[in-house]
Parts: sequence; structure tokens; C-alpha cells
Amino acid sequence: MKPCMSTPVEPITGAPHDFARVRDLAATDMQRVDALIRERLSSDVVLINQIADHIIASGGKRLRPMLHVLAAGAAGYTGHQHAKLAAIIEFIHTSTLLHDDVVDESDLRRGRKTANALWGNAASVLVGDFLYSRSFQLMVELDDMRIMRILADTTNTIAEGEVLQLLNIGNADVDEAAYLAVIERKTAVLFAAATELGGILGGLVQTQITSLRRYGMELGYAFQIADDLLDYISDADTLGKNIGDDLAEGKPTLPLIYALEKASTEQAQSLRHAIEHGGLDSLERIIASIRDSGALERTRERALAHARAAREALAVLPASAHRDALDALADYAVRRTF
Repeated sequence: MKPCMSTPVEPITGAPHDFARVRDLAATDMQRVDALIRERLSSDVVLINQIADHIIASGGKRLRPMLHVLAAGAAGYTGHQHAKLAAIIEFIHTSTLLHDDVVDESDLRRGRKTANALWGNAASVLVGDFLYSRSFQLMVELDDMRIMRILADTTNTIAEGEVLQLLNIGNADVDEAAYLAVIERKTAVLFAAATELGGILGGLVQTQITSLRRYGMELGYAFQIADDLLDYISDADTLGKNIGDDLAEGKPTLPLIYALEKASTEQAQSLRHAIEHGGLDSLERIIASIRDSGALERTRERALAHARAAREALAVLPASAHRDALDALADYAVRRTF
């Protein structure tokens, strides 16, 4: 079902050639990361291997581990520990996806059936737990208390974000600050940890490490806000999930929050009902209301502002191809297609 487009919004279209160059720069490191992921996902338990193989085959750009290896490169790191840290970051992220899909009752991710749709909720939750525990095994191997503390705190914060989002589902009174608190914990903190840890490995001074963390945090905000915008202007072929899925789940994301601020009384009642009850019975009308309110343009501008802040944070780093790649990723985060 295609929504009407009464008020056009400039699409978020990426520059694939720029992302391809970034990916090429990180390719050698990411080959090591992928090999380590496959090695450490292996288990004597057959079901774990089946779900792990499904996860690997589902694709994805592995943006978070790529961020880490690029940040390490921008920090001048020349060792090998970044591959293990990147694998840890991907394990943490993937475990959250497995749990998210169960909580959201999702059956589609990246255009493929989710693990819970294929093997059931119990298997998905337990394999998510396996990935969490595997990530902590790898952390111990690094034997660096500073790194372990950052990753442990990050994992705990992500869990808090999951609970906060659960509390917000169906709540039409969620405001922008509450929304940002969720995406900071659910998304941005892992981006921030990935880039901060790259700076630590490279031995940067604390001001530079702090700036790299700020870059990751702002990039995480930009990425998630753009993702929430795509839910209203994209489709399953490009987004990897169905348009309006967030609305169906009763998630008050930024386009809905902004639309409520500008809506007429009648539109506000319709929007609030959609958030509180979920479902897609009035999807076309709801999306028309969101477009008419200017919420999509406003959401896009908010994502762009965070992307600009991310790029500004890179100024303290020495010029390099890796720094340029991080700069390009900030642009990609808000101009991408999937």
C-alpha cells in the first residue's frame, strides 16, 4: 500500500560511490573481523550454529564494527586488537537485534525472515544471550580494564534503552526529549563506544578520544533519526522492513512527535489513536497528516544537524584517509538508501 504524497519531502538518497570507497578502505580489516565473527560464533549446539549462519547470511553493512576499525585507523593504530573489538561490538549489536525482534514481534529484517519468525521467540532470546556472553568472553581476552568498563557500561545502557522504549510504546505523550533518551541508549552509545575505543587503541590524548566519542554519539543520533524517517518514506525493498512498521508497533518516533505538535485537533486525535492502539488501518491518512504537518522535513533537518555535529567533532584528528572516511559516513548516515 502506497501512501499519498500530498506534501513532497526530499528523499534521503545516499552517495553509494562514497560508501563504496569507505568500505574499500576498511576491507582488509573487515575481512579479519568477519573471519573472527564466524570463528567465535561456532558452537557445539546445532541450533546456535543455524541461527548464527542465518544472521551472517542476512547481510548488513556491519557499520558499527566498521566504525571502530576506521576510528582506530584515524587514531594511527597499527596493531591487531581492533579486529577483536570490532567483533565484540558486532556481537553486542546482533544480540540486541535478536531481542528487539522478539519484543517487537517483527518477522522481517533486511528483507529476510527474522530468527524469531523462523525458530521462535525462545530460541532467538537464548541465542541473543549466547552472543552477549560470547562478547564478554572476548573482552576478557583483551585483558584491559578500561576497555572492559566502557563495553560493560555500554551494554548495560543499551539494556536500559530497551526498557525505556518498551515503556514508551503506545504512549502518545512521549516528547522529543524522551525519544532522544531512548535512541541515545539504544543506538548512539554503541556508536560512541566503537569510535572511542578506536581512539584508545591508537593512544590519542584524552581530548581527542572525547571528540571521537562525541563523533560516534552524534552519528548514532543522526543514523537513528534518519532510520525513523525512512519508516515513513521508504518501503520493504529499500528499507528491509515494511513502511509504517514503527506505527504498527505503537512507537512514537520523531516524525509522529513533530506531527502531533503541529496537528489540528482532528489530526491529533487520529495520530494519538494510532500510537495508542497500533495497527495500520489508517496508514495512508496518518502518513498524509505527518507530511502535511512538515514533520518529515523537520525530522530530516534534525538528522542533518547531528550529522554536521559529528563531522565537526573530527576536526581535532590529524588529516588522513580514515578521518575522511569517518566524515563520509556522517554524510551517508542521513543520505543513505538501504
